[in-house]
Amino acid sequence: MFNKEHRRKLAFNILQYDNKVIHGKEQYDDLEMARQRASSLKWKVMENLDKYLVEFEANFTKRGGKVIWAQDADEAISEMMRIMKAVKAKTVVKAKSMTTEEIHVNEALTAENIESLETDLGEVIVQLRNESPYHIVTPAMHLSKEDVAKTFNEKFNLPITSTPKEITAFVRTRLREKYQIADVGITGANFLIADSGSVCVTENEGNALMSISFPKVQIAIAGIEKIIPTLTDLDLFWPLLATHGTGQNITVYNSISTGPRQEGELDGPDEMYVILLDNGRTHLLAQQEQRQALGCIRCGACLNGCPIYKGVGGHAYGATYSGPIGSVITPHLSGMEEFKHLSYASSLCGKCTEVCPVKIDIHKLLLYNRRDAVEENLNPFTEKFMFNIWKKGMLNRKLMNAGGSKIKNFMLRNFFSSSWGERRELPEVAPKSFNEMWRGNSK
Repeated sequence: MFNKEHRRKLAFNILQYDNKVIHGKEQYDDLEMARQRASSLKWKVMENLDKYLVEFEANFTKRGGKVIWAQDADEAISEMMRIMKAVKAKTVVKAKSMTTEEIHVNEALTAENIESLETDLGEVIVQLRNESPYHIVTPAMHLSKEDVAKTFNEKFNLPITSTPKEITAFVRTRLREKYQIADVGITGANFLIADSGSVCVTENEGNALMSISFPKVQIAIAGIEKIIPTLTDLDLFWPLLATHGTGQNITVYNSISTGPRQEGELDGPDEMYVILLDNGRTHLLAQQEQRQALGCIRCGACLNGCPIYKGVGGHAYGATYSGPIGSVITPHLSGMEEFKHLSYASSLCGKCTEVCPVKIDIHKLLLYNRRDAVEENLNPFTEKFMFNIWKKGMLNRKLMNAGGSKIKNFMLRNFFSSSWGERRELPEVAPKSFNEMWRGNSK
């Protein structure tokens, strides 16, 4: 956050997003009603998740698809590698997917000497830089066009003055060759449709569609919460996702796959697998207050609206899912003890809740996470000790005024300076409190 150039790039890119979303929302006669419908549908899914998952599996397998249930990341990777070995895969083309980032698919494939190539342009860029995605929707949001040109100059000797159009053309040519030789295609899923057994992918570049169409084997890895009841529900969710994700009325490419290539069909994979990933989601489902976070459709709107994200950016969170929604779900997916601090990375201004297209009370869920961390006794002794003292002082005016400003400033300098941080100035307690000044003026 102290890198001014980084903050300039982030502010510029989020401003472009904000301007587009304003126009995107104009397509709605009643946006609030659409958000309420989407929220209600997601609640319905969470309350009946087992039913919808079984319905999806039954309908998907009817058309020759295969469903694999993975309890955690290790199990998902193990099953994926079993498929890779069965088809003797050497090259994989991979569409943009935060779920595959969550379980570190690229690293697992590389360890088995399988070439794994990202195909979304933003993902291509961060893969070349050995970075993780910076943003749920825009993986390279932290980079300028000059940064990208420099990366391609270093990796492929493209001119340092290459324009975005020239870089895109280069990547397109390179990927076309890879699609034709890839043994397996891997995608995520924006939605899984229960009543038709379908996998839905939404994108703007068409690379996911080619990752499905060219390879003989396709694997879709999706969290179990991605289920929606019926095909007609896409009429609600796809425009909401596009509007809040990129400001579009609807994204350019929207694909629905219902299994492997059928008799008489010319395109599509010979084999298609869906890996349904739990990886902590049932733990979150068991939390009565926080389970609504599973309704997230990964639009990224809460990241773009969050003053904390705008200050520190995506990599500062140290987790696959950044921003407000990431701060809610990561402690449940990856462990409260290790990631409880994310729930404190919030001003609780409520902007995340305000912009969420499915009306998740994100800022309230952050408070519930904080409560759980305390109840699970995960906070250090010094923190509990100091908050007990603070609480007693706040409940007693005489204690609050006791000691004067000298003692209070001494305590701040000697006990809070390291927590406050080297780059921020400690607040200075005034000689008199407002209460003391008020009583003095009243006499």
